Amino acid sequence: MLPELASLRLLTEVARLGSIGAAGRAVGISQQSASERLRAMETQTGLVLVRRAHRGSALTDAGQLLVEWSKDLLDRADEIDSALDTLRRGNSRELRVHASLTTAEYLLPRWLVQFRRTHQISVSLRAVNSDDVVAAVRAGESDLGFVEGPVGADGLTAVTVGTDELILVAAPDDPWARRRTPVTPDHLAVRALTCREMGSGTLAVVRHAMARTGHTLAEPEVKLATNSSIRATVRAGGAPAFLSGRAVAADVESGALVRVPVAGLELVREFRAVFVGGSRPPAGPVRDLLDIARHS
Repeated sequence: MLPELASLRLLTEVARLGSIGAAGRAVGISQQSASERLRAMETQTGLVLVRRAHRGSALTDAGQLLVEWSKDLLDRADEIDSALDTLRRGNSRELRVHASLTTAEYLLPRWLVQFRRTHQISVSLRAVNSDDVVAAVRAGESDLGFVEGPVGADGLTAVTVGTDELILVAAPDDPWARRRTPVTPDHLAVRALTCREMGSGTLAVVRHAMARTGHTLAEPEVKLATNSSIRATVRAGGAPAFLSGRAVAADVESGALVRVPVAGLELVREFRAVFVGGSRPPAGPVRDLLDIARHS
């Protein structure tokens, strides 16, 4: 039932310009194509979205609501498009950035949009686990790295740019999803979970939190390389997993995953930028991107 992004953009332009023809020109299509796209969207949603008249067009109440609801979605799409463009142009290497997966997925797109508003240089971005980020910065393969969790960064400067909380999630039919009491380190020491691979900041946070209670995390049921693969595995009925609250917010809200309460573990982690040099990063793009990250 959800219209395509291109159709939502067209509807937004009708609201802004008051004309189907002008809205079509704004998105690069003819008036006829714009009218056909709007009619298709009305058929798809089962709603009248536009009032058409000889002197212009206006949105119905339903159309206005759809435009308002679409704003965040379109803004997010623009951020992702900008991030993809950064990845496509990675060979230029003018500013080389390595980032842990959570940072690359949920924070860097917004930072890069802000960066490119004032900089005309190219940025290459590689998404790897936190240990590999540190290794790339040490080897001179990256100008600036972003890591999560208690990753060793000896010999580098590390600056905190934000915090995040890991939460335990399970499929709705998992026994832990129906628990009336929190899961404790004792439970986590004996039940195999779905986990990230070694070198992941997420896994390191959970292991360190368990170690502080005198426990060892049980050997994983499966190790996966990305947040999305872990979410899909848990949703399909796999063992519960610890993931960033940012990564599973939509799944928890929709009921596709259930947040399992946990007691006795400190699961708040820091996002840090790492670079070579003193306490202040080199002047220029590195410092500018770091400033954006710290104040975002």
